[in-house]
Amino acid sequence: MKRVRSTLPPGVLRKLTLATCFITASSLAFAQDPQSEELLEGIQDGEQVEISLPDPEKQLPLDDLRKFTEVFSRIKDAYVEEVSDQQLLESAIKGMLSDLDPHSTYLAPKDYEELEESTSGEFGGLGIEVGMENGFVKVIAPIDDTPAQKAGVQAGDVIIKLDEKPVKGMSLEEAVKMMRGKPGTVLTLTIMREGESAPIEIDVTRDIIKVTSVKSRMLDNGYGYVRITQFQADTGGQFKDTLKKLESEYGADLDGLVIDLRNNPGGVLQAAVETADALLDGGLIVYTEGRIQSSRLRFSAKSGDVMAGTPIVVLINGGSASASEILAGALQDHERAVVMGTQSFGKGSVQTVIPLDETHAIKMTTARYYTPDGRSIQATGIKPDIVVRPAELTELEGGAFFTEADLSGHLEGQNEGQEPDGSDEQASNTVSMVDRDYQLRSALNLLKGMHILNRRDKNPGEGRGE
Repeated sequence: MKRVRSTLPPGVLRKLTLATCFITASSLAFAQDPQSEELLEGIQDGEQVEISLPDPEKQLPLDDLRKFTEVFSRIKDAYVEEVSDQQLLESAIKGMLSDLDPHSTYLAPKDYEELEESTSGEFGGLGIEVGMENGFVKVIAPIDDTPAQKAGVQAGDVIIKLDEKPVKGMSLEEAVKMMRGKPGTVLTLTIMREGESAPIEIDVTRDIIKVTSVKSRMLDNGYGYVRITQFQADTGGQFKDTLKKLESEYGADLDGLVIDLRNNPGGVLQAAVETADALLDGGLIVYTEGRIQSSRLRFSAKSGDVMAGTPIVVLINGGSASASEILAGALQDHERAVVMGTQSFGKGSVQTVIPLDETHAIKMTTARYYTPDGRSIQATGIKPDIVVRPAELTELEGGAFFTEADLSGHLEGQNEGQEPDGSDEQASNTVSMVDRDYQLRSALNLLKGMHILNRRDKNPGEGRGE
């Protein structure tokens, strides 16, 4: 009798164990593995086979497999309605993935389409980025200029009902499917909000969501503002084009820039890397660490800062997640920008889409993000350099003050009596925006202070009477 001797790694052993449970083992795909194929042939020919087993703790847990088949059998026999084998196995796959973390999931054919839509910038629905928390759907951030934002949905809201259907017990995919629908139809969200004692009902009318990734304007003479709503495939290129447009509008290099990443739920990693690359003069942007070699990646910036060191303030809040945290963390670690606002969401994990066949795949968390200084973003987020919470400010009306010009017989000033030019009127359009937004106002004031100091460093005698 021929004796076949082999030491099997855990993966091959799992395949062989399953193969010996089925009469059709020789036709299984894994029989193409030369090592397992030789052993299978030996078993079928009645030869003596010796196998050196790996560490018992790494073997397939047969007791748990028996438990799985027992549950499978009980459902098939006793469930109130007949369930197909395919449905049960797909449910088992979904359960395996969803129990790992909120971002791992099973992708059926329609889910592929939705994944494509979310990165292309146009899809039908409400316009919110959501995740799961304690069995409920939590709003990470409403997307700018969408029905959800206009209806008053806020980052941090917890959705407990969609119309009259409780969310508890739904998967994230099921909830998202309910939120998407025909444009013009209304969905009632029942939400719990911090600071509110009772649930709030918000009616949101579905629409075609067209997301403009990058928006910009001049805040003040020389100070630009760029809002990135989410990172799409072409966001990096749009960002660089926007900077050129702002400088062209101003007629010179900008004195300062505000990058607004508040309520930016993330998106395409490469887009965040390209945006950071535009502002960094080399160095590491982000790296990932995982168990398999393909999940260990490093992204570095090429030489050349398109803004040549212009002061930057980055605004973040609890709705800033994933790719927006990567950008903020990279600029913070390289001391290229001051990060202002409140702590970000803390979504620092990498999801990889792994095809199973032509129509199905799994989206699984395979790595964690780390900033250039080695800080993990996961569950900690990016802490701002300067904490500025949202606030409403009202100017106090004081009594009338006398000035030198009101004194009888005062010396005439050089510019006294001149009418102000139209620049004040032109600036008034942005003043209201800045006054309504305390965090943005704080960012602009910081940039102005930084510009003054930089100007004095370049011209030491300026303003000192020297």
